[in-house]
Order: sequence, then structure tokens, then C-alpha cells
Amino acid sequence: TFRMLATLEHTSFIAKDRGATTYSLGPIALVLGLAAREQVGVTRLAVKYLDALVSEFNESVAVIVRDDMECVTVERLQCTHDVRVQMPLGRRRPMYAGASGKVLLAYAPADVRTKILDGELVRFTPRTITNKIKLKQELKRILEQGYANSSGEMAADVLAIAAPVFSADGQVLSTLSMSIPVGRAPTDIGPVVKKLKASAASLSAELGYRPA
Repeated sequence: TFRMLATLEHTSFIAKDRGATTYSLGPIALVLGLAAREQVGVTRLAVKYLDALVSEFNESVAVIVRDDMECVTVERLQCTHDVRVQMPLGRRRPMYAGASGKVLLAYAPADVRTKILDGELVRFTPRTITNKIKLKQELKRILEQGYANSSGEMAADVLAIAAPVFSADGQVLSTLSMSIPVGRAPTDIGPVVKKLKASAASLSAELGYRPA
């Protein structure tokens, strides 16, 4: 037990009270608590938007958040089709591939983008963008149009579309996304993009975001 406490104290998850043998939560625990509260708020408020998206398009949708250098699925609602894109909760993926990952990377702080772009870009499918110049161009395009789409970048035969969700302080820590088997993908994704962006904007407003 002492070794465990010493490790937690060394990593700032707990702090030993001065002149006593008791411990209290440290600064890292506070940061995690605030991050968790933010994510819980997003998932709680996002449910009605996921419901509306599935009701209109009957395709699988999800809330995906940025966690350090990865993106994580924290909420999802599946479509009723027998053939569907599997979106397990807690699934982690890199941020340079897939629609949601690219949105989170495009809007991430500069140091996060630099670290990922300077690292190795693993190819998951023939469509994964591993050329760093092309990836930078893609991130610029995402910022200009306010959404991302991908076709077979993380898994073959999957079309994904994602829009950014802004927090009260103007950061993009999550996305609303839709994943569709390419065999059922619409020839015109415009209506999906429009609805996803509108839903993400409404969710951002509920989280306290006010555009400049």
C-alpha cells in the first residue's frame, strides 16, 4: 500500500498532508475530474442529437473525444440495419485517420498537431493518409469547410463524416460523427453534412460556446 501511495504521490494524483499521515487528491486528479465532467456533459447533452440523426438517416452515429494523442468513442447509437458499422464504446484510434480523428487533429493545439505529424503515420488501409504534406493540406481543408469525411481510411468499405463540437472556451474536444457502409452511402453527402454541422453547432451552444 505504501508503494502504491508513493507512486500516486510522485505522479501528483494524491498529495500528502503536511504534518499528518493522511492524503488528499492532487492536481492531476483535479484535471482528470474536470475532463471527465466535460465529457459527461457532452455525452448527456448529445443523446438527443444522436437520436434525431438516427431517426432521419438510420445510420450509426457517435460522440468521439480527444484524449491526449488519441480519439475515443464515448457514446454511440447504432442504426437498425442488419449490416452496420461497429462502434464499440471506449475504442481508441489515432487522430490522423478517419473523419473524427482528422477533425480533432485539425482543431487540436499546435503542439499536439506537431507531435503527431512528426511521428510515424501507420497505414491501416490503402486509403490511409500517411503523406504528411497531404495530411497538412487535408487538415487545412477541414478547418475551412468545418467538417471532415473519410472513405476507407481506418476500415475498408466505411464512409465516415464528422463535425466539430466546441466547448465553452472555444476548444474542440469532441465530434459528432456518422459511419455508413459504402454500399449504402448516398451519392450526395450534402444533407448529412448539413445536419451533422447543425447538430454539432446546437450541441456546442448548449455547452456554452459562443462564436466570435
